[in-house]
Amino acid sequence: MGQDPGQLAASAWDARRLLRAARAGTLATSAQGQPFASLVTPALAPDLSALMLLSTLSEHTRHLHADPRCALMVAGRADGPNPQTAPRVTVTGLAEPDPDPGLRARFLAIHPYATLYADFADFAVWRLRPAAALFVGGFARAVRLRAAALLPDPGAVAAVVASEASILSHCNEDHADALAAIARMAGARDGRWRMVAADVDGCDLAQDDTVIRVAWSTPASDAGAIRAELVRLAREARV
Repeated sequence: MGQDPGQLAASAWDARRLLRAARAGTLATSAQGQPFASLVTPALAPDLSALMLLSTLSEHTRHLHADPRCALMVAGRADGPNPQTAPRVTVTGLAEPDPDPGLRARFLAIHPYATLYADFADFAVWRLRPAAALFVGGFARAVRLRAAALLPDPGAVAAVVASEASILSHCNEDHADALAAIARMAGARDGRWRMVAADVDGCDLAQDDTVIRVAWSTPASDAGAIRAELVRLAREARV
């Protein structure tokens, strides 16, 4: 029996929001058949590729050079004392270095503290393109997701990427108060917040080295849909 399309779509949406909000995760690699796991700090590209700033001095980087097959697991908060109630998602795929300066800027927007060492000669951005995923929404709630079900619509991704710079500029220059209100509603401290990234699933707001994720209520197809989401969030934040 196949998986229910509605459940697949809901699980994919939950998995994407969890991935984009993650600030740390576990990277699984292997060396001559021996599994190895390490802590990494991913940032998600607009197309849901996982970006990682890795050093050639690290064990996992040497593993990836020899065998690019890997997995990345991120988790949310548990609902109570049992850690197995925490939502989590594991993506599998191939990782490779990507010199695109836009991806580097994306990573540093999400992890601004990394600017202290990002220019070191041994560091490079690696890109993990998801081929499949396993989303666990809680205890005994597992859903397997192929890339076609997990990844956002390519047309929507392209439309938002084309508008992202103007969205960030407009919000930061003209709607700082609204961004601060949205950040407070998300549980962040008071102060001036800037939008540093936007995509089909939400946006990222930064204050100094603190970056928080704000998810849309539904995937956005273009700049107009993002504007509607921001208007909704600002209204809710001021109620």
